[in-house]
Amino acid sequence: MASAQKIVDALKKQKITHAIGVPDNGSARIYELLREDTKIEVITVTREGEAFAIAAGLYIGGKKPVIIIQNTGFLESGDAFRGTVFNMQIPIVVLIGYRGYHNRDEDGKWVDSVTSFLEPTLKAWNLPYQKLEMDDDLDSIEWAYVKTKETSLPAAVLLIGHAK
Repeated sequence: MASAQKIVDALKKQKITHAIGVPDNGSARIYELLREDTKIEVITVTREGEAFAIAAGLYIGGKKPVIIIQNTGFLESGDAFRGTVFNMQIPIVVLIGYRGYHNRDEDGKWVDSVTSFLEPTLKAWNLPYQKLEMDDDLDSIEWAYVKTKETSLPAAVLLIGHAK
């Protein structure tokens, strides 16, 4: 599992101003650490789609937000993603908790159907991504910020497991 503190440090290195989303079991420690930093405002929303609209507005207003949500919420927020950060070409990084990634049945199939939908959906929506499971994968955060700068489009980092 990746260290929540190291994930937060990587986000701070990118000079984020806001973290927006819905905390879940996998991201709870990340949110807890972000709330401790007085330079970063944490905004929790009731539905993940709201995070995209808020992040777009903050970016247009000169801020540097990151969205932190779970895969189920990301899929639920598809139209908000499309209509704001994708169509408006807002270079936002989205950290997506990959719930169910390690849960497979005896035949090797994912137990939670959301796991089988996530990556094909990201590809269909032309959202580039990398996976972050261990501390050795932390460079995926910097990769995402470089990608957004190069393309003026969003990029994602898939958080596998619970950040400790």
